[in-house]
Parts: sequence; C-alpha cells; structure tokens
Amino acid sequence: MKLTIDRVSKQYKNLIAVDRISVNLEKGVYGLLGANGAGKTTLMRMICGILKPTGGTISYDGIDVSEEAYRAILGYLPQDFGYYPEFSAADFLLYLAALKGIPKAQAKRKAEELLELVSLQDVRHKKVKTFSGGMKQRLGIAQALLNEPKLLVLDEPTAGLDPKERVRFRELIENLGKESIVLLSTHIVSDIEHIADEILMMREGQLIYHGKWDGRKGDLEQFYLQQNA
Repeated sequence: MKLTIDRVSKQYKNLIAVDRISVNLEKGVYGLLGANGAGKTTLMRMICGILKPTGGTISYDGIDVSEEAYRAILGYLPQDFGYYPEFSAADFLLYLAALKGIPKAQAKRKAEELLELVSLQDVRHKKVKTFSGGMKQRLGIAQALLNEPKLLVLDEPTAGLDPKERVRFRELIENLGKESIVLLSTHIVSDIEHIADEILMMREGQLIYHGKWDGRKGDLEQFYLQQNA
C-alpha cells in the first residue's frame, strides 16, 4: 500500500501553486499543514484526480491517478462539501453509494453503519437542509467512507465540529489509519498533533518538512507559526 507523488507541480500562468513535490505515503495518518495559499488544497485535488498536474505523476500501488481503479480506492471530503438539501441523510448516502457503484443491499448496510459511526442515526430520515454545520460535516465524513477507501483525503474535516465531536473524529481517524492511507489537512494544529503518524508542511507550493513529530522536537504549533512568519 503506497501512494507515490513524484515531482508533482501545478502552474497557473505565472503562479506556481505546487512546486515539484515528491513524497511516498504508506499506511498511516499524515497531517498536512500550511498557511492559506501554501498549495495544500491544490495538492489534495491533484491526489484526488480533480486537477491534472502540470508536471509529475501520482499513483497508488502503480495505478495512475487517472484510472478508474484509482477512484475505486479513493475517499474524499473537500473543504466545501456539497450536498442535496432536500435529501434525507440516509437517502443522500444511498444516492452517492449508487454513483460509486456499490450494490444496493451493501450500500444500505454501509449507510446505516456510517450514520451510527458519525452519530447521525437518530436523524437519518431528516432533510440535510435542516442540519447544523457540524452535522453536515459529519455527513461529509460518512460519504467519504462509503466505499471503504484505502486512500482517504480530508480537507479541513473538523471545520464546524465542536470540541467533543473533534475528539471523536480524531479517534475515528486513528483507527482508519491502521488500515488505510489518510491525508488530513487542517488549520487546527492540535488535531494533527494528536493523531498524525507523520507531518507534512507546505509553504509557497513547496514541501518544507516531512517527518515524525514528538515532544522532543518542541511545540508543533510554535514551529508551524515560525515557518509561516
């Protein structure tokens, strides 16, 4: 199980959003940090096949990002999670499961399991438009897990969650990282510090730090602020 990012770049006219990043990710949780404009979301969108790199390649166990087999192992929660307001939570998950090609009986079981996992089982028949921001975010996390992804990409997944929900989410991600590659981007440094096996830090499109982090290296948030001062 390996995600290979090889000299990946993305350029928009005179702006280099991602600049020749190379990194290999194996099973575990990876925290991605960087200020606004550092290139985090651009990199994640390329990893998810939404944006095409200007240069370089992205593959999972030799499967290129452009292939259908790659999409089959991918789960993605974008920063701006779209939803259908008239759908109930259960119907929304079943609809997305159908788009992913998951058989109906399996989809129904998985949807119920995920709604319980994100504590939405009691409101599964309520319309999504009635949900709070935190509830919608939990539904977004559930849809990203529908196909039991081996590669899970989460862009600001704890946005809108209260402190108690964030703790539950961190526990969930820790467990997922035992069987999958999880790439998690957030501006909440403490979320990453608690659960990430390794830290990746970006600045101006470049990867400026990649490695494990422990208390002996000092305070992660302080280090992050120094790098972006």
